[in-house]
Amino acid sequence: MRLIRHLSPLEQIPGIPLQAEQVRTLLSAAEYRQALMNAIAQARHRIYLCSLYLQNDEAGAQVMAALYAAKARRPAIDIVVLVDWHRAQRGLIGEARVPGKVAGNAAWYQELSRLQAEQIPVYGVPVQTRELFGVLHLKGFVIDDTVIYSGASINNVYLHQQDKYRHDRYLLIDNAMLATTMVNFIRRHLLSASAVHRLDKPDISPTGNLRHEIREFRAQLKKARYQFDAGYSESQSGLSVTPLVGVGKNNPLNRVICQLFAVSRHQITICTPYFNFPLAVTREINRALKRGVRVDIIVGDKTANDFFIDPAQPFKVISALPYLYEMNLRRFVKVHQADIVREQLGVHLWCEGENTYHLKGIWADQRYALMTGNNLNPRAFRLDLENALLIRDPALELQQQWSAELSSIRQHTKTILHYREIQEIGDYPEQVRRLLARLSTIRLDRLAYRVL
Repeated sequence: MRLIRHLSPLEQIPGIPLQAEQVRTLLSAAEYRQALMNAIAQARHRIYLCSLYLQNDEAGAQVMAALYAAKARRPAIDIVVLVDWHRAQRGLIGEARVPGKVAGNAAWYQELSRLQAEQIPVYGVPVQTRELFGVLHLKGFVIDDTVIYSGASINNVYLHQQDKYRHDRYLLIDNAMLATTMVNFIRRHLLSASAVHRLDKPDISPTGNLRHEIREFRAQLKKARYQFDAGYSESQSGLSVTPLVGVGKNNPLNRVICQLFAVSRHQITICTPYFNFPLAVTREINRALKRGVRVDIIVGDKTANDFFIDPAQPFKVISALPYLYEMNLRRFVKVHQADIVREQLGVHLWCEGENTYHLKGIWADQRYALMTGNNLNPRAFRLDLENALLIRDPALELQQQWSAELSSIRQHTKTILHYREIQEIGDYPEQVRRLLARLSTIRLDRLAYRVL
């Protein structure tokens, strides 16, 4: 590719041309569920679902039933489901495992396979030898020529199947080149790997027997890229989308995230569910503030964190995580109190009843938007296999959609004007205080920030 020197690094990245009418932004989990189910029901050629997990609950069962129905209608249709290898073979956090028995969602996939005449392959993708050190965090469903992109996995709360929902972002793009690019990546780099195995079949190999294959697989993933034919030229200055992927330190996706902050001159909006920026992101935010860029950060309140447990309920160690993130946020706001007073920095906490917050993404200077499952935390930057869609909109053709989405998100936010509005450790429940003090003493809180 010939680089054009007067263009910014982001403008030199090849993109797939888009028309504004090909892009649709949804604003709710219920709307997303309906769009997904409609797309599966109307599918004619291919359905590729890639998710951290597909849960054995009402929403998961509805999706699997729709996939089997699609296969029955059109036996030649190409249907593939990919989930994280480790996450699929364990129960929910805190759930005891029965020795010698297939655990978690994998047992359910196998039961469905035994009961159904048609086959829906469910592949487990092991990004690392242990879940703690890396998972499949690729996002994006491809149904025929439509990409349905969200940070959401498949279960009751993500799809708002019952009373509660986990709010995410939801984007539909009707574009054959983008859809085929994402399917080709799955085929070339995931399905062909010796470390990737079906979970809907019995006799699953123990992870310990696959350690060599998994290490080789991770090494190959570090070199994997989305490939498409559209090049970049000076005349290609319209609406476009670029799929990005990365795993490990200093990967291409991480670099583009930092470039988004670096090229901004007017305004940046960031969504993240867990306030725990990597050092590289914190540096770029600080530099942007020094340049005079307006920065808005929308983060979930600790009570909107998916790990939060009401203090009246039995205590679990994992429930201390939202408090760790809040401590981080309080320190950040205290350091940047002057920027808040100057109205150059806005920090907004999302909270809406008992619902939870899972939004990720970046908007920069009304020209760029990043749709991603990347949590913008050290784990995402170092451990997990992540992807994203970078949208460039020089003619502001999608501004109405972007503004509507941000207005919908901000509807349930509270703006922090002073760091003292955020609780400190002395305000936390006693068991949380004791645990956080113990972690801090042995510096395990730093490890938690890196891997959770």
